Amino acid sequence: MQAAGITVSRASLTNWVQRTAELLSPIHEAQAASVLESSVLAMDETPIRAGRKSKGKMRTAYSWPIYGDRDEVIFPYASSRAHKNVEVFLGEFEGTLLTDGYGAYPAYAERRAKVEHALCWTHTRRGFVKAEDVEPERVARALEYIGKLYEIESEIKEKEREGEAKLQVRGERSRQVVAEFFEWLKSELAHSALLPRNPFTVAASYALERKAGLEVFLGDPDVPIDTNHLERTLRPIPMGRKNWLFCWTELGAEHVGQVQSLITTCVLQGVDPYTYLVDVLQRISRRTRMRVWPS
Repeated sequence: MQAAGITVSRASLTNWVQRTAELLSPIHEAQAASVLESSVLAMDETPIRAGRKSKGKMRTAYSWPIYGDRDEVIFPYASSRAHKNVEVFLGEFEGTLLTDGYGAYPAYAERRAKVEHALCWTHTRRGFVKAEDVEPERVARALEYIGKLYEIESEIKEKEREGEAKLQVRGERSRQVVAEFFEWLKSELAHSALLPRNPFTVAASYALERKAGLEVFLGDPDVPIDTNHLERTLRPIPMGRKNWLFCWTELGAEHVGQVQSLITTCVLQGVDPYTYLVDVLQRISRRTRMRVWPS
């Protein structure tokens, strides 16, 4: 609009975005309900700045992206990283929850008999990468094991294996690699003189403590080996931290999450977000009485 020579005040722009988000709210709620019907969910949390903490300082809050198995994603907002937020957002979810190693997720799964907690191999791999300078040989061996798992997953994808066929490949090949990997880690920690604070010890302990969660993908073909698909879709939030920097209010952060949920899901579904938003807002205008917006 500015390029066209039209100047609109910041207050007007903010007001329009707020009203638009309110109009889209029922659609966002329906989308959230659809996501929670998934049998497999991926979830993460990423910090944002929202609301004033004091003069010249913004609060650190969090967006909690949730990716459903219908290629839908939502970005709920919370003012903290507290464990209780997982329960607030997931409620009575039943199925497999795929996450990183943050303690809020296993805590939620332990309280839910119908929730199985799966863990991400990419996050496990990152721990070993951090130890590369200290223990290059051991790390190379660990990355070789994990690399084999990803080679098998790539082959499964290339051959378009699904369901039982995918499960069979994982059972015949991936399971053996995983078993050898954990046995090797146990042996290294038992027979070496590595200090507890050694980065390799930390990475190995992280993996061994989460062994059960890292093995979930072996028994369910619908569970991805990692949360990379979620991390790709949540990029607009950390990118926003560099572009729009912060949300002046927490309500604004909620609106960002609502609108971004629809935009990102459009991209995942191969729909142009602008076309979608123009269409859906026109449909809403025909079905509701709307106040005249300020010119």
